[in-house]
Amino acid sequence: MSKISIIGSGSWGTALSVLLSDNGHEVVLWSRIKEKAEKIARDRENREYLPGIILSDNIRVTYTDSDIENSDLVILSVPSKAVRETAKRFLNYFSENQIIVNVAKGIEEGSLLRLSQIIKEVVPFCRVAVLSGPSHAEEVGKGMVTACVAASESIEVAEAVQKIFMSPVFRVYTNTDIIGVEVGGALKNLIALAAGISDGVGFGDNSKAALMTRGIVEISRLGVAMGGKAETFSGLSGIGDLIVTCTSRHSRNRMAGVLLGKGKSLEETLKEVHMVVEGVNTAKAAYDLSVKYNVNMPITKEIYDVLFFGQDTKQAVVNLMTRDKTAEYNFIN
Repeated sequence: MSKISIIGSGSWGTALSVLLSDNGHEVVLWSRIKEKAEKIARDRENREYLPGIILSDNIRVTYTDSDIENSDLVILSVPSKAVRETAKRFLNYFSENQIIVNVAKGIEEGSLLRLSQIIKEVVPFCRVAVLSGPSHAEEVGKGMVTACVAASESIEVAEAVQKIFMSPVFRVYTNTDIIGVEVGGALKNLIALAAGISDGVGFGDNSKAALMTRGIVEISRLGVAMGGKAETFSGLSGIGDLIVTCTSRHSRNRMAGVLLGKGKSLEETLKEVHMVVEGVNTAKAAYDLSVKYNVNMPITKEIYDVLFFGQDTKQAVVNLMTRDKTAEYNFIN
């Protein structure tokens, strides 16, 4: 049995606490807000973010930072925008060679750093991994069969994470292409916004299939330019995560896109979704990366304009459909 600390008590952090508790580990689930931690501890349920899922007695819910000390493994399950701040907050409670697993998906605006890079920058003595793939919290919390990928520059670290998370209902593969895994996980949220907009406008399955197919091309173009491997994007953190996020009723990003497609403002959309929409957080960084690496990403550009410059969603579709004629050659063209 290992001591696993999960920093962040949203839907994903809570679902992972249930999974890891079922795997026989001692779990600490940390919440930023005292009242929320006390309520979850009392109810043995996170009724705000993961209702209906009961937390076992070996999940300790806390708001005290020092309770994560001496953990065999620490999971960062906070929004991408909060990763740097949270890593700094807990810096003094991480041990030498601490394994930190980031489960958020995004790119930092401004620095354009991947989230694992931020963690290494703040906690240089740690060992970093990411867990990614098609994994809605609602289903993982219920014990539905799921497959993910644990990625790290060190295969030993990836295998350590794999061992802790593996169960009969949660299969974990390893990958040393942490760049590709992180880029795939971050940018699929942006394409899911586009898929949701397509649904909200009233387009059909043909439109969504085209967006998803050309979306993975954009993701892989950028990922390869940043140093990732092309084959990673045909795996769980690429096409796998893209499929579930673009099609599922659980997807916050798709839901946000639907609302935007129906004419809601960004402010109205975020208020109605009521949870973090990582595609919005990632949009500017994704666009800036396309400029930095001189990568053609037309869907990304149109979504960026819709979110931040008031571009009409139907006009965005016209812009995409009337671009110069081209040929389809291979996966990253």
